[in-house]
Amino acid sequence: MAKYKLEYIWLDGYTPVPNLRAKTQIKEFDSMPTLDQLPMWGFDGSSTMQAEGRSSDCMLKPVACYPDTTRLNGVLVMCEVMMPDGTTPHPTNSRATILDDPDAWFGFEQEYFLYQDGKPLGFPSDGYPAPQGPYYCGVGYQAVGEIARQIVDEHLDLCLDAGINHEGINAEVAKGQWEFQIFGKGSKNAADQIWVARYILMRLCEKYGVDVEFHCKPIRGDWNGSGMHSNFSTKYLRETGGKEYFEALMAQFAKNMEEHIAVYGPDNHMRLTGLHETQSIDKFTYGVADRGSSIRVPHAFVNNGYKGYLEDRRPNSQGDPYAIASRILKTISEVPTK
Repeated sequence: MAKYKLEYIWLDGYTPVPNLRAKTQIKEFDSMPTLDQLPMWGFDGSSTMQAEGRSSDCMLKPVACYPDTTRLNGVLVMCEVMMPDGTTPHPTNSRATILDDPDAWFGFEQEYFLYQDGKPLGFPSDGYPAPQGPYYCGVGYQAVGEIARQIVDEHLDLCLDAGINHEGINAEVAKGQWEFQIFGKGSKNAADQIWVARYILMRLCEKYGVDVEFHCKPIRGDWNGSGMHSNFSTKYLRETGGKEYFEALMAQFAKNMEEHIAVYGPDNHMRLTGLHETQSIDKFTYGVADRGSSIRVPHAFVNNGYKGYLEDRRPNSQGDPYAIASRILKTISEVPTK
């Protein structure tokens, strides 16, 4: 038997944005453990805003696991937080709120900034670099800086080694800003992978002395904010769809506009201004290939008889993918199908 290093990862109780937490447990197994072999594990909830000191026990329930190639016999274990009885979800457990649908597919586009010494990588010590324009999918030192590409490429390799379904990476519109895309079948599956990919990125950046800034508008002024555009589809939307159903779906999204904004990440009013490829936070619009709309409708969707996927561009980079997926699926469930 070999000793395996099980890195239990969970979301704490801080608001409005939970922090990732992690600790390592050593267990012996004959081979790489499967999810059903991983035990529940307790932690001190009074240190994570999830319990009081006089009754501090919380439980970690493994829900997904991935090989961790940065360690010998390493395993990354994504967990839900449970009450001490081990069966009741903790109030901070947003994953437990999802009415999961394995036929619901999500593609999350996670944008973020890499920061060092209090400013984005590539920014001068005083002031700003040249205006936006050459940085999106840029190449060369002036466009992307010195160590950023090394970080994002290493992050990509680590995620692929872990079995996380990356679909691509690119430098983004603002200097020091990057994006990775993850696709998953099943809402919980897709959201699990985003959280673990965030964890891998933050842990990787420790050795470079770099921070990951997920705030949706860290640089004021004429600079793009960071989103987590959420591409979604259901089996009905992919296989049946139709213009009538699509228009009913958009009407329901408009009706629930405030409910969506409430869970699409904090400070979104700073990002959703109607500028920088966004729609204003107080409006709901949709448009074909329109990156200034709340929902972008791909040409392929219309050309395919209003079947396929749609992109909600409102979720921001700090949003909780569990809460985002849950809200999108709830709105879809309110539209009758034939």
